[in-house]
Amino acid sequence: MKPEALAKWEIARAKGKAHYILVGGVLSYGLPMFIAMTFFVHRDELSPKYIGISAVLWLIGGALFGTIMWYFCERQYRKVKQRNVA
Repeated sequence: MKPEALAKWEIARAKGKAHYILVGGVLSYGLPMFIAMTFFVHRDELSPKYIGISAVLWLIGGALFGTIMWYFCERQYRKVKQRNVA
């Protein structure tokens, strides 16, 4: 982890895991993917039921993505911190 990335992660980390998952996962990944996949890729299949199911799946996917990224970044952060302490 480079010093710039370390500083950015410390700022994101200070805001908390829930904030990171919501902003970094759901809003930054899940929502754009929902819009792109629903209204551009599968635009011929639009129905209220399809839109609802797609929204739920992509928002859950965004939350999962955010959670995985949180743990990945946290692991990298702790490795760097342990190297600097030892």
